[in-house]
Amino acid sequence: VQLVESGGGLVQAGGSLRLSCAASGFTLDYYGIGWFRQAPGKEREFVAAISWSGRITYYGDSVQGRFTISRDNAKNTVYLQMNSLKPDDTAVYYCAKADARVPGPQSDFGSWGQGTQVTVSS
Repeated sequence: VQLVESGGGLVQAGGSLRLSCAASGFTLDYYGIGWFRQAPGKEREFVAAISWSGRITYYGDSVQGRFTISRDNAKNTVYLQMNSLKPDDTAVYYCAKADARVPGPQSDFGSWGQGTQVTVSS
């Protein structure tokens, strides 16, 4: 089971990035997937989650209305579209495979990627 994040980088405030989470070693469409982030000196924060079908999504309060989680099961990939980025969004972003098919912020996530750095300059 492997998850690999990509798409991070440096962007100015107000800009956009799209992160990808590519899965290998398992069939992604059986599982819910979540995105989390961790900034230096801060606790890990829930960002978004998506159900196995893609029909149900959850977002953290700080990203609601700016970020969109989606998935393409045919490509075994989950995406996080991030718009209107702020310097406070600077963090390492991780995707994780949920134990539940319809995960939420309090769900258990058993497998994690290595993360991708997102830096938003002011």
